[in-house]
Amino acid sequence: MRIRVAAAVISGGVVLSVLALPVAAQAAERTGVAGKLGSFASKSVQPQDSLGNTKFSHAVINSGKDIVLGTTGTKSVTVTYTATDQNGVALTEAFLWQGTDSSTTDGITGGLGTDDDPDCTETATQGTYTCKAVFNIHPATDMKDNGVAGTWKLFLGAWDLYANASYNDDVATTAIKKASTLTANASPEPVKKGKTITVTGKLTRANWSTGKYAGYASQPAKLQFRKKGSNTYTTLKTVKTNSTGALKTTTKATVDGFYRYVFAGTATTAASTARGDFVDVR
Repeated sequence: MRIRVAAAVISGGVVLSVLALPVAAQAAERTGVAGKLGSFASKSVQPQDSLGNTKFSHAVINSGKDIVLGTTGTKSVTVTYTATDQNGVALTEAFLWQGTDSSTTDGITGGLGTDDDPDCTETATQGTYTCKAVFNIHPATDMKDNGVAGTWKLFLGAWDLYANASYNDDVATTAIKKASTLTANASPEPVKKGKTITVTGKLTRANWSTGKYAGYASQPAKLQFRKKGSNTYTTLKTVKTNSTGALKTTTKATVDGFYRYVFAGTATTAASTARGDFVDVR
């Protein structure tokens, strides 16, 4: 993944250059990303006249869904948006960023760029373009120490056909969340009708710093039951994970059926549901 934008004003004109800068995990490289975003958002590259007036609208990130990342592999995230400028649009750039102020390095805590420039096509309406940007996110490198799970913002910049720059650092927002896993096991099985069974499980979530999944402590999970032959689960109780993410509770077995745990998720961690564990009641 790379950041691909820089602009500098010289004698009233905008000089554009395309940079290939990896978005990596280390603090120094993260600072570089912040610097590129900050330079774009600084007053020095804002339009100097009425020509630089590109507007952005109808932005959709990842089809409106949360971006959920595990510890390995690549997650391709598509962002679509509309850019409008009566003087035409020569080039747009897209970033996902986290922080409080895109115009300063200190105000940016995380930044993600695209491998290639967004693809924009002019519509039947002159000056209106539909655009698509693809972010290929590698959690093992892009998210390791590069920002944290939670709310991220979409930064869009553009140059019109007269080389005037425009930008909007908060076109849309999305949630980048850590993936979670949940298990459930009911025992003993089979069990006599009316006897107590114990349902154990474990909730873990991705740790981008270590590249492993770790227990998620002090989180509520619902114990649910589905009678054999039914498609509907009913919540029996809510159980909290212990310091290692483990779950354990008891309930009485009355009929054959499936037991599972359900975790609703948080602002930083995706929801997960354990596979139902069947108990035969005799």
